Amino acid sequence: MEDKRYSQYVEDIENLIRKVSFVIKCRGRDILSNFDITPPQFNALLLLYEYGDMTIGELGNRMYLASSTATDLIDRMERNGLVERVRDEKDRRVVRLHMTEKGQQMILEVLESRKRYLDRLLTHVNIEDQEKLVNSLSKIYDLMKDEYTHKL
Repeated sequence: MEDKRYSQYVEDIENLIRKVSFVIKCRGRDILSNFDITPPQFNALLLLYEYGDMTIGELGNRMYLASSTATDLIDRMERNGLVERVRDEKDRRVVRLHMTEKGQQMILEVLESRKRYLDRLLTHVNIEDQEKLVNSLSKIYDLMKDEYTHKL
């Protein structure tokens, strides 16, 4: 009986995370349409924002993109003034991607818009439930993150 209850939670959690993720993704695309940036460009900027400068290869690996696809993406972002290629000071053979001030401003505006959307929804959820949700999602993310970063 205990196993059935446990597996039902797993199924419910997976289902709800998938549904919430889908809605956030759709709402995120709506928000991005106001900023003249594509979802893959946003994801690339978000990685640069979170992890700092990296090579095209590193970015491509984190985004699960083929090298040529990552290069095309960065070329468009560079033309739009969102990133720039910078030679590594320690090893001039290495070229790193650096987010420009325009890219940083765009990512901050998009994230702020996304937070306003979520804040509007969370006004209907009491603070204790919000706290429990943050704690539970943090635990799940920590487990996933450890598994994910070992693959890179």
